[in-house]
Amino acid sequence: MASLSLWDPVVRLFHGSLASAFVANYALTEPGEAWHRGFGYYALGWLLIRSAWGFIGTPAARWADFWPTRARLSAHFRALRAGQPYHRLGHSPIGALVMIAMMLLMFGLGVTGFLMEEVEYFWGEDLPLMLHEGMANALFGLVCLHLAAALFESYRLRENLPLSMITGLRRPLDEKTPH
Repeated sequence: MASLSLWDPVVRLFHGSLASAFVANYALTEPGEAWHRGFGYYALGWLLIRSAWGFIGTPAARWADFWPTRARLSAHFRALRAGQPYHRLGHSPIGALVMIAMMLLMFGLGVTGFLMEEVEYFWGEDLPLMLHEGMANALFGLVCLHLAAALFESYRLRENLPLSMITGLRRPLDEKTPH
């Protein structure tokens, strides 16, 4: 079957970089270590790049293409409830909502990490640490949901969605499929 180019290199590098930084900081490094801080600032840098890319990047990378509006979310929920496919290029509305939540949590991790290291004089370390740990655990939960949903939707749509984020290629939309 033919495929088309969807995910550009910036989006794919962002996805891989954020995933790697999160796994490294959640499971492999110790809080406060230089590596932990470095991965955190690396993730913040990629968040800034991706945020700008949402305005100037390729069509599928633009915020306007996938922003989870009420109408888009309602249509997606209706399709799921009816057991119908909701195949669209790019992120589904629910997937976009989860993606934005993960990005906000990752940004919050960067801010609270900075507060713990640099401005503890004003805040103390307890509140930023508590927020940091809570956001890290919430992000872990969303990552698990994201992975499960990608696998479930891959099965349901009969398309390898995780592979598309690696290769950048997606199957074209079927004209008969509601989207």
